[in-house]
Amino acid sequence: MNLTRRLSAAKDAFNENDVAASRAAHESKANASTVTPRARNSTPGNTTNNTNDGEIKYDAEEAHAGAGGKYVKSLVFGGLDGIITTFAVVAASKGGSLSTEIVLLMGFANLFADGLSMGFGDFLSSKAEHEYATTEKKREKWEFDNFPEGEKREMVEIYMQRGMKEEDATIIIETMSKYEDIFVDVMMVEELGLMPPEEESSFMNGLVTFVAFSLFGFVPLMPYLIGRLAKSGSEDALFVSACALTAFTLFSLGAAKAKFTNQAQVKSGFFMLMNGGLAAICAYLVSWGISEGLGVKSP
Repeated sequence: MNLTRRLSAAKDAFNENDVAASRAAHESKANASTVTPRARNSTPGNTTNNTNDGEIKYDAEEAHAGAGGKYVKSLVFGGLDGIITTFAVVAASKGGSLSTEIVLLMGFANLFADGLSMGFGDFLSSKAEHEYATTEKKREKWEFDNFPEGEKREMVEIYMQRGMKEEDATIIIETMSKYEDIFVDVMMVEELGLMPPEEESSFMNGLVTFVAFSLFGFVPLMPYLIGRLAKSGSEDALFVSACALTAFTLFSLGAAKAKFTNQAQVKSGFFMLMNGGLAAICAYLVSWGISEGLGVKSP
């Protein structure tokens, strides 16, 4: 029985409260193949997992950020989506030779509509992720309560696959199994690649994404709004100002994003700037081409 079918059988056993079926699923996994230790790079800080066909890749995200780190992540990525999307609208408006009023109309409509969609989408995805992790933790706990031998054997096999001797892995697992909560949490990370669920924050994730999208998405519109209120500045001057302000903000957000992607800040900032630039160029050219093809005259 392959991994997918074994996991499916284990889930069905949990849902039906069938201890015998759960035991059968675990025994099937234990008998499926002989585990041989894999040589691994033991260099400190190495996180590379080289796996062959049929092997399980056990990766877990390291969470070094504080309690507010997840909100900072939503802030950065929500802000990046907001500023790039709105800047593309501004560039498209420029390509179509639209007036400042049209730029503001389309820009703000896009800003709040897309921001609401992004925020609600983040809320739904965060909630689904939390519910899934919670369900899987309940299943792992149920399996440990009803068939601890199978769960411990799985953990021994996992550590053996990572290069640990069976005797050492057995000692570690036997010791850890005395502390059920710790064992179940580690089991989730090692077997399923899931971080143990914490206090649900789906609403806050969605709210932060919406606010970040709206605030940073407002950046490309600032010169146009100021120019409209002050009744000064040519269309070209306003567009150049929007480009400069957006470029600076994009690079800054890209550098901040590097914290979550383990990239160099300058490199991350440059690529984010290039991303926004390509999106703007594409929007400008498409708008210009369509307006020329349809014979749309600027007001």
